[in-house]
Parts: sequence; C-alpha cells; structure tokens
Amino acid sequence: MKSIAHYPLYLANKAVETQQLLDVDDKYQQQVFAKVSLADERIVEQAIVAAVKAESAMAQLKPYQKQNILLHCVEQFKKRRDELTEILILEGGKPLKASQAEVQRLINTFQLAADATTQLSQGDVMPLAVTPAAGHYRGMVQNVPIGAIALISPFNFPLNLTAHKIAPAIAAGCPFVLKPASLTPISALIIGEILAQTDLPEGAFSILPSTRDAADQLVTDDRLKLLSFTGSDQVGWDMKARAGRKKVTLELGGNAAVMIEPDTVIDDALIDRLITGGYAHAGQVCISVQRVLAHQDIYAELKNKLVEKLSKIKAQDPKNADTIVGPMIKHNEALRLKKWLDEATSKGATLLSGGALNGVLFEPSLLEGVSPDCQIYKDEAFGPVMILEPYLDFIAGIEKINSSRFGLQAGVYTQNLNKMMQAWDELHVGGVIINDVPTFRVDNMPYGGVKDSGLGREGIQSAIADMQEPRLLVIKQPN
Repeated sequence: MKSIAHYPLYLANKAVETQQLLDVDDKYQQQVFAKVSLADERIVEQAIVAAVKAESAMAQLKPYQKQNILLHCVEQFKKRRDELTEILILEGGKPLKASQAEVQRLINTFQLAADATTQLSQGDVMPLAVTPAAGHYRGMVQNVPIGAIALISPFNFPLNLTAHKIAPAIAAGCPFVLKPASLTPISALIIGEILAQTDLPEGAFSILPSTRDAADQLVTDDRLKLLSFTGSDQVGWDMKARAGRKKVTLELGGNAAVMIEPDTVIDDALIDRLITGGYAHAGQVCISVQRVLAHQDIYAELKNKLVEKLSKIKAQDPKNADTIVGPMIKHNEALRLKKWLDEATSKGATLLSGGALNGVLFEPSLLEGVSPDCQIYKDEAFGPVMILEPYLDFIAGIEKINSSRFGLQAGVYTQNLNKMMQAWDELHVGGVIINDVPTFRVDNMPYGGVKDSGLGREGIQSAIADMQEPRLLVIKQPN
C-alpha cells in the first residue's frame, strides 16, 4: 500500500501545516490516499486580515507584473501536467481523458488571464460637456480592484473552476481567500504551491480547506468585497441571503436540455456527442445533458440508436483510457440518484438503459416517459442519467426547455437560421449552443445562468469586470 501524502494549506502566501487534517479519498478505490491541513476559524480570520492588508500592494501591481505571475503558473502547470492529471483521477474520480482535458483548460485559463492583463482597457474618457452648465468639465473613468474577495470552488472541476476564480482575481488586482471543495482540495493546493513561488505581495492569497462552519466568515464578513461561489443552488442562494453588503456572483446548478429538430442527421457523431454531453465525468457537470428533446418525427430513430450505443458503455475505472463514465463523487450521491430514478419508474417512466448501481459506479441510464413532477426531471440530476422525450413542434420544444426552474445553457440542433435566432431570443438561459450539446464551454466566453442557475458570469473578461469597479475623475477646465 502506498504511503499517504500530506499537503499543507496556504495562509498569506505561505505553506502552513495544522494539527487538524482532512482525509481525501481515492474516489474509485474508496480509500484514503492523502491528508490535507484543515483551517479553523482563527486561520480564516488571519487570512482575511492579510488579504485586506494586501489590497494596496495588489492594486499597485503593473500589468506586466501580473502577466509575469500568471505566465509563471502557465509554465509550471505544463511541467506538472502528468501530476495534475493523476490528482484529478484520484481525488475527483475523473476519467483519464477528461482529466487531461481539464489540465489543458487550467493552462488555457491562466494564459487567457495573462493576455487580459495587457489587453483589457483600464477605463474610458467620457464626455461631461452635455449641458451648458457642464461645458468646461471633462471626465475619465478608471477600473480599479474592488479589494479583498472570497472564492468558493466546487468538486467537479477542481482545477479549471478554481482557475476561473484565481486567475481573474490576480488579473484584476484583488487579494483573495479561496475555500476549495472538501472532496477535492488537493488540486487547489497545488495551484497555491505554484503561486507561492511568485512575486505576489504578502497576504495576496490564502487557500484554505476548511469545514463549512469555519468558512462561513467568507460569506458574512463585510471586509470582503465580493463572494464568488460555484456549487448547488440551495447553498448558493442561502449564501447570497447572508452575504451582507458585498457583491455576489453565483454559478449554480443546471438542468440542461438539448432540442433536436427533424432536419438533423441522426448519425454516430450526434449520438456520440449526446453520450459525451450526458455521461462524461458521470454526469457531474452543471451543463451536462439531462433532457434530450427529440422532434416526434425523428424520436424513434434517435431512441433506437442511442439505446444501442449505450448498451456498450459501462461505468468503470477512471484510469482506463477508454472510460467515459467513472465513479460518482461519493456513495451518498449515488444513492440519492438511485432513489430519484426509482421514483421516476414507480410513476410510469421506462428505463431504456442502465439503472444499476455498484457502490459509486452508476451505470449510464436513459429514461423516457418521465413525469415532470419527478425530482429527476425538475431538479439537477448531477449524475449519469438522461431523459428522452418527444415534442410536437419548435414552439413546444422551446416551452419544454423553458419549463425548468434552471437556466444555465441549452443546445439546439437545427439547420434553420430563423429557428436559431428564435431560440436565441426566446430561451431563458445564459447561453444558447447551436448544433451542439449545452455542455460546450470555452474559457473566455461569458458563462453563467438565469433563474435558479445563478447571477453574474464567469469567463476571464467577465470575472475581471465583476472584480473591479469604476472610479470617476472630473476635471474643471478654465473658462
């Protein structure tokens, strides 16, 4: 048996070991492979104090300095690509190819942030002479960091979604305190190890695995000027209600649908894309395909081809190169999903494929005839389950998608330009993806949702904008 690795937390840029440790499980083997230092309320307070003290020094960093810091990270991530991939497989249960892709997205995200530091405008000159009384006034606006911020990242993309908080914070000039997900904290701690090698001002960052209670100060403390949270809708909206005066951005759950029009070719490429969109990383993706809406004219063909291909796909060891569906993050989540699936079948749904549960391995499952009042239909499944349902016409498909309380992204397959534009106009979601699944994301695009899916947008430029505020300068010139 391998020895258990130990990882320190990072307090005010420095590695710190604590007596209280958090066990991190290999999600496939279901055994402890590492321990990380855990922060208590005292350490969280120290981190906040340090971040506030670092506000001035962070705000004074020049664009080239921030760029150098971010590029250092890019180079180190490239050098440690294999190590980072292995950590994702172990602590997250993420399949090999998906883990490799996430490491590349980590690199891309920091690169985009490095580019943004020297490309984004720092402000504007604005006309103030819009009335005779203001005829001798000129105005300028500069974008300045809002100050120390709190970041809370999720388990399902422990590198990339952490990067989407840390990299823009550095680019914006904001000191930060980050709480990584307790199920997958090591990825963020490795980022912390690399950040500690840079010239970031003292106190600029802390990365603190901690209990929810210990980290609650990140939500409620008014010394922190922004809370950026990615996670469940129940937790996110509760945080917003308690966040006080700080700005809040929330990237929450989804119940993503893809609508397939009858002018779509039902070929292997489409079926493969649906399977990847619905079942990759065991469906534990906010924009994972949960509902497949197929026009009634192509429903039978799509159903038959999807069921046939699904019969060959099994949940298995994430280290295998051909694995699409690995383990769910923990056994309780698998049991929760099984309960939801059983509820659906007890109310008349038909299980077309999958349904079996073996520990944390949940076979990729396909349902049809699911009642809209079932949890697996109306809530976020966050597991390897898709629901297949027919629709009558384009308007009916739009209405089905919009019936969800979530609104993160939606996919629409059609060759009709007018329908593309109609979908863009009428779908109540943060992003409309044409001729692809809603699971598509590139790291510079504005990403986020409406309704119960959250507030604000991630993506480098969008996040930087949230972490800065305009400061006006008015100059009165001689008459």
